Amino acid sequence: MLAETICSAVSVAGLGIAAVTAYRKRFLAAARITAYALVPVALVMTGFVDWVSGMVFDPTVWAGFGLLGLSWVLFMTTRAIERRGLPEVGESGKPAKKVKGSPAAGAVAPGASAPSLGTAKAGSQAQPAAPTDDFSDIEAILKKHGI
Repeated sequence: MLAETICSAVSVAGLGIAAVTAYRKRFLAAARITAYALVPVALVMTGFVDWVSGMVFDPTVWAGFGLLGLSWVLFMTTRAIERRGLPEVGESGKPAKKVKGSPAAGAVAPGASAPSLGTAKAGSQAQPAAPTDDFSDIEAILKKHGI
């Protein structure tokens, strides 16, 4: 009952603000304010407010939200530990040994991080362009506009 009264008061206040806005000849803003002002009454009429208020005051629902929060914390903790790469503890309490053929043992091939040089000869590597050449087209544009 209280929620319906509050929603009605909010809607009436919004419609009052919309009327003042329309009086100032700002009809588009007044229509937008009217649309926002009608939402609380519409929620009351559809029964959504009763459903939400029944859900908020139910202890079982809060226990469910608590379990959702706990599961999220556990999930994020395990993800953080997994990303740090901390060694997993085996049944004996000692860190598990890495198997030679496991994916984590050799994740990156030794030459994988080297850039590909193509078929260029060893002595004929191209020299990088001078820094002034890189900005020549930008300088031309700036000069064209008088900057």
